[in-house]
Amino acid sequence: MTRSAATFDDLRTALRRFAAARDWQQFHTPKNLAMALAVESAELLELFQWLTPEQSARLDVRSKNAVAEEIADVLLYLTRLADVLGIDPIAAARRKIRVNARKYPVRQAKGNARKYNAL
Repeated sequence: MTRSAATFDDLRTALRRFAAARDWQQFHTPKNLAMALAVESAELLELFQWLTPEQSARLDVRSKNAVAEEIADVLLYLTRLADVLGIDPIAAARRKIRVNARKYPVRQAKGNARKYNAL
């Protein structure tokens, strides 16, 4: 097992234990977890809302720490949702990269941001 895979498995296990110790499994339905994930994603987005692209690339320490906390929240809810549904998010991401490689061949997609059906 690779280091990142072991780390992900550790995270998933820690989340299971965290939820079980608090008897939160009853609340961790796919619907509730997906909604919580959307809320945390919005909180991440809010941190960038009025920044210019340049400002967003040069965050001060305080802002970067706030972004890190929201990224963690998104990762935790996404990990928990995948676990509850029995989805391996790493395998799903690898499949999605292959799908995207077919949708966005380098010769057509390089250097532009158009959607695959507009290439």
